[in-house]
Amino acid sequence: MAGFIQEFKEFAVKGNMIDMAVGIIIGTAFNRVVDALVKQVVMPPLSILTGNINYTDKKLVLQEGVAAADGTVAVEEVAIGYGMLVQALIDFLIIGLTIFIVVKFINRFKKKAEDPKNPTVVTPKDIELLSNLNDLMEEQNKLLRERGN
Repeated sequence: MAGFIQEFKEFAVKGNMIDMAVGIIIGTAFNRVVDALVKQVVMPPLSILTGNINYTDKKLVLQEGVAAADGTVAVEEVAIGYGMLVQALIDFLIIGLTIFIVVKFINRFKKKAEDPKNPTVVTPKDIELLSNLNDLMEEQNKLLRERGN
């Protein structure tokens, strides 16, 4: 049991658990932002453009509900709520597009930071060494090709 606790402690201290927790918290907050964006910004104009249709209430009724004589529901309505699907798809598209843009933005800076020939960014030693090794191999291949001809 002590080994298990020590292993968990190492896992938590390494940052894996902390990184995961931060990602979940940010993801949850981002989900609320996107949800508000879709419900409050995107859906109202879409509703106006389509003749004041409220998509969240849209459904395809498969079986009508039946009320009993005393006012209670004898048979529940059976319906496919496709309006919520439309809203969820818009949520998904906005989230996907946003994540794509953020990752593209991060990758651009990552490529700049990893470019050994970029004088404005301090190149990490391992990348600099690999770049030098690559240059030497290209030079050696060029010499070998010249000798072979």
